[in-house]
Amino acid sequence: MNEPAPPAVLDVYELNVAYGGRSVVEGVSFQIHRGEIFGLSGPNGAGKTSTLSAIEGLVRPKSGRLLVDGIDVQQEPLGVKACLGVQLQSSSFQAELTIQQSARLYGGL
Repeated sequence: MNEPAPPAVLDVYELNVAYGGRSVVEGVSFQIHRGEIFGLSGPNGAGKTSTLSAIEGLVRPKSGRLLVDGIDVQQEPLGVKACLGVQLQSSSFQAELTIQQSARLYGGL
């Protein structure tokens, strides 16, 4: 007997993101289940960062649905942010901050 698949920890359905009138993500859908390793790849301008920004709640999608561990990103953005960890593409330390201040800054992000 087949057991039902566990719920996805990330469910992206028909995601559309636009800046101004320009669409940068159109109809993207995928699911990630617990224990899976998943990557987004593509050329510059393909919409990878915009997709992640929408998942993180930093950009409001034009349409589509985003669920992170069952939490709707648009309905409960703070709930989603509480369970996500994000690695920045690049980071630099500001020379005028102490190590303790830098740790507090990046810990707060």
